[in-house]
Amino acid sequence: MEKENVFYATGKRKNGIARTWLTPGSGKITVNSKPVEEAFPNPMARLVLASPLALVEAQEAYDVNVKVKGGGIMGQAGAIRHGITKALLLADPELRDVLKRAGFITRDSRVKERKKYGQKGARARFQFSKR
Repeated sequence: MEKENVFYATGKRKNGIARTWLTPGSGKITVNSKPVEEAFPNPMARLVLASPLALVEAQEAYDVNVKVKGGGIMGQAGAIRHGITKALLLADPELRDVLKRAGFITRDSRVKERKKYGQKGARARFQFSKR
């Protein structure tokens, strides 16, 4: 979806879903109406979510506004990264090759496997006793 230089994309990772808007601006990142430093105190998570902008050297080119919900801190950061990547592709399709090589375009589909009945966990069994 595109409306006069506003690029929207949805990113997903584990249970995190990020709705991402990219607008030409000064490089300000806002997550759930808070500055990114307040929303993600963990510097590793901030590094993950800003990595597509750093890769294409567009940190100061776009303002990013994100609404994210579900999942944990790193799942949300991964969802934001995926959303920013998809929005960057809408803004400039020529970035596709660079972002594809870095592995940012592909949605990380790994999710937790469900627990099975009669078992301790998804794969773990109860201990077997012969006697």
